Order: sequence, then structure tokens, then C-alpha cells
Amino acid sequence: MLSRTQKENLKRLVPKVAISFYHFCRLILKRAYQQAYSFAYRGSGYYCPFCQYYHQHFLPDGMKAKVIEKYQVIGGGYRPNCLCPKCGSKDRERLLYQFLQRKTNLFSDTPKRVLHIAPEKNLKKVLQKQLQLNYLNADLAAGAADVQMDITQIAYPDNYFDVILCNHVLEHIPNDQKAMQELYRVLKPHGWAILQVPFAEKLAKTYEDFSITDPAERETHFGQFDHVRIYGQDYPQRLQNAGFNVSTYNAIDALGQDVVNKQLLIAEEKIFLGKKE
Repeated sequence: MLSRTQKENLKRLVPKVAISFYHFCRLILKRAYQQAYSFAYRGSGYYCPFCQYYHQHFLPDGMKAKVIEKYQVIGGGYRPNCLCPKCGSKDRERLLYQFLQRKTNLFSDTPKRVLHIAPEKNLKKVLQKQLQLNYLNADLAAGAADVQMDITQIAYPDNYFDVILCNHVLEHIPNDQKAMQELYRVLKPHGWAILQVPFAEKLAKTYEDFSITDPAERETHFGQFDHVRIYGQDYPQRLQNAGFNVSTYNAIDALGQDVVNKQLLIAEEKIFLGKKE
């Protein structure tokens, strides 16, 4: 088994066209597996709000990591019932969708400008169909979204967006304070943003160490090769330092035990809603 560092070094030696072909083949294989699982797991029990199918089981996702277990990180690591067998939606994508539907005015008739960072596939499809939304999705990686964007340098004017969706992104960004300030800057007064991250309530203070740059070491310390921190109890304060007025919701309190159980959401996950007053 190659280490993460060895894999990264190997990528530099392989022609890009070969890597693209490899990922294309993986995607085809993944879709074939998905169709097979969808057929095998079809039945009552658990429900996906995106594809609107019922299943006996959902599929596992995420990596097992000692640091995730040590700090009991919520929203990260291995989850045995995470992926919808039909459409591939993740637990955190379903959580965000349900919160948007039940606890916000996003789907009302009022026109809104929406910025969706690192867009989830199924949620992106839903939002693109909302004619009242001026919807923009963006990602740092070229081709991963409609617009390539570094959220530490957002090329849009102050007070531009009514809504920002940033789901499990900030843990990847070394200068997260700059990113938070930029998101706050482009948000309109009275606008709101959902700013989800993996979160460890056992940590009083966010754990980060910028001397750790090796992907394998980051995986050991932060639970994933491209994460640069694990957020702790001070996460809301970090958002407040950027200007946000922060409200925190518990998944069960916000959506109800039945929705959490039926859609296999993470019951302990907190929803961080930042407003620009």
C-alpha cells in the first residue's frame, strides 16, 4: 500500500491524460457499483430527499483515523451509513438540504443571489432549478464548479450575495480567517451564510499546526490528507471575529428526531449560521 506522499509523487510522474483516463474509468465503475447497490438495497427504512428513494441500508464513506476517534470529531471520519445508494448524496449534504428547506427562506419566491462554495452534486442540481435564485457555484479547483474561485480573494464587490453556502470547506484553507472575512465582505447586510466544518467539542481550542505540510502527516494529525486543522469550541468565535453574528443549531432540535433517523443524518452535528447584521 502506497503512502499518501508516495501517491502524490507518483502523480507528478504520470501524464495528465493518463490520470484523466484513470479518473474517468473510476467514475464509470463507481456509477455501475452505485446502480447495483441501489437495486440490492431498494426497500423501506431509510429515505433520501434528493432521489426520493427508500433503501434498506445506506453505504459507508469516510476514512477511519485515530485522531477523529480521539477528539470525537463530528462530521468527519468513517460513517457506516453515509451515502445514498441511488444518487450518492452524503449525510452532510442531506442535512444542509433539509435545514435549507425547513429553517430558511431560500426556497421562497423572493429573488436572491446565492454563492455555493465547493457545490455538492445533488444540492447543486436542486438550486439550479430554482428560477428565483441567481445561483453561482464556485470551487478552487478548475472544472469542479461553474466558476474557479479562491475564497480568500473573492472577485465580487462588497454586499453582493444574499446567501452563502460553504459546507466543509474552511478546514482545507490555511488562512481561514481571511476566507471568513471575504465571505462576510461579499454578503449583503441581513444576508446569511451556512458555514459547516468538522467539529470537535472535546477541543476547547481549534487544533492547527502549519509546520505540518506533508499529506500523510496531515492525515495523522487532522484526519484527512488535505485538512489543515480540527475546529474546536472556539469555532463560532472565529466566525464572530470576521464579523458574523453566529447562531448554532443542533440537527435533532432543528429537524426533529424522525427526520434525522429516516435520512441517516449525523444527529450530533451542529449547524453554524452566520448573519451579517
